[in-house]
Amino acid sequence: MKNNPVVPYILILAFGIGLIFFMSLQGADNKKEIAAEHEGGGETTETTDANDDGAALVQSCIGCHGGDLTGSMGPNLHGLDEAHIVEVLTKGIEGTPMQPNMKAEAKAIAEYISTLE
Repeated sequence: MKNNPVVPYILILAFGIGLIFFMSLQGADNKKEIAAEHEGGGETTETTDANDDGAALVQSCIGCHGGDLTGSMGPNLHGLDEAHIVEVLTKGIEGTPMQPNMKAEAKAIAEYISTLE
């Protein structure tokens, strides 16, 4: 009786699936460290100033206002008054995609955007 040639392939497949499974568990345990390495060198800081918070939060603005916030579908945000930005973020603009959904982050975003020139 000859050996079945499919058996080695099945064993290799089972080993590969098991390896992928265990590697994914390892990655799930280390996902915060892995993400930090990809974002900026692997260091994490506990405290950040308002400008850093605003810069990170502005990512939600890029879709309408462009990558540099000089305008796209939405208007140019450079040079706007901080109080005006807070008002728009907290109250929204009726008839536009700008809804009042950023009340908690409004101050940090406004501080960052008001520094842009």
